[in-house]
Amino acid sequence: MTSRIEAELKVLRCLGMKPNYSELARIHGISRQTISKYDKGFIKKETRDKKSKLDPYKDEIKEKINLPGATITGVYKYFYNKDKTIGSRSNFDYYVRKHKLKEKKKSSVHPRYETKPGDQMQFDFKESISMYSRHGEIFEFNIFSSTLGYSRMHKFTYSKTKTKEDVFRCLIESFNYYGGVPKRLLTDNMSSIININTKKFTEEFIQFSKDFDFKPEKCKVRTPQTKGKVESANRFINRLIPYNGEFETEEELIEIINKLSDDVNNEENQTTGVRPLMLLKKEKEYLSPIPSKSIIESYLTYLKPTTVYKDSMVYYKGKRYSVPHKFINKTLKIRELDNKLYIYNNIELIRVHPIVKKTINYHEDDYKRIMQEKLYFKESSDIESFAMKNLELLNNLKG
Repeated sequence: MTSRIEAELKVLRCLGMKPNYSELARIHGISRQTISKYDKGFIKKETRDKKSKLDPYKDEIKEKINLPGATITGVYKYFYNKDKTIGSRSNFDYYVRKHKLKEKKKSSVHPRYETKPGDQMQFDFKESISMYSRHGEIFEFNIFSSTLGYSRMHKFTYSKTKTKEDVFRCLIESFNYYGGVPKRLLTDNMSSIININTKKFTEEFIQFSKDFDFKPEKCKVRTPQTKGKVESANRFINRLIPYNGEFETEEELIEIINKLSDDVNNEENQTTGVRPLMLLKKEKEYLSPIPSKSIIESYLTYLKPTTVYKDSMVYYKGKRYSVPHKFINKTLKIRELDNKLYIYNNIELIRVHPIVKKTINYHEDDYKRIMQEKLYFKESSDIESFAMKNLELLNNLKG
């Protein structure tokens, strides 16, 4: 950990940026005073305990880490999210090496193509991913992956399909996540936005690029390494492998994917030696502003607007589907796909409901929240019990 902190502080000084001791202390789990000492040249020898908090998970770590495509980082994140007391990533690496839980593999080397702040973003789809829930339900989906060239900021977005509308939505979500639009966007022969006959970008995508003020570029033929940053980012998606059979619903899967973006951006990048979130502070100064709400919404017309009523429900084809309580009286957007109803707040996916014959369809969390508002005088345990009994009655109603 010491070397990582020292490297990060050194890079910040080279960039002319003043270290934020409080932020670094929070990220590395040490005091602000210790960060200040490191910045002034203090070196502390690290010691390791003979007994490890990882010992109870040893067999499970070995199982997860040897799954096809699994990475050490992905498995570490899985166990850290499960038990925050297991320690740092460096301790986890040491434990894996010490007990020979996974053999090291040589990675191939490609020439690097560096870019200036705000100059380029690369994007692509990681296609045809299949995962199964704790209940055995299989989910087939794609992940839209984007990467800013300078900071290596990544955004991973869940997408059931790969239409041009999906590309527009995912790009808008990436721009919002980064806080602006880079000058150039680089991708390969993505069929939804490239004409198969002319091999050029479609008119719709050209207009999209004008509205969002960027220059679209294609990856050079037979030189995929020019898009290497997003290809490297796609390898992070293998971190999802340990979650196979460990999540409950599609919504929980989407939350795991969203958290993957945050986790990766808060880790030291192997090439730059700095966390992408830190370099974004500099890159953000060079990004163009996101266009107006009216322009954004013109590319989301496939999402139908709908009003949230006082019962925290939206109406669709004679049926009612719940959303979180905070959206009451607001306008959301809906989309039907694969016999499911996807509900969005702008471009943020907030609920997924299976389309069924029942008239009333409450998400458990939404119903509990409504009961808390109506039964504010009761204990939370009583409210939960009451809500669960009522939901069971509602689920047994026909029509």
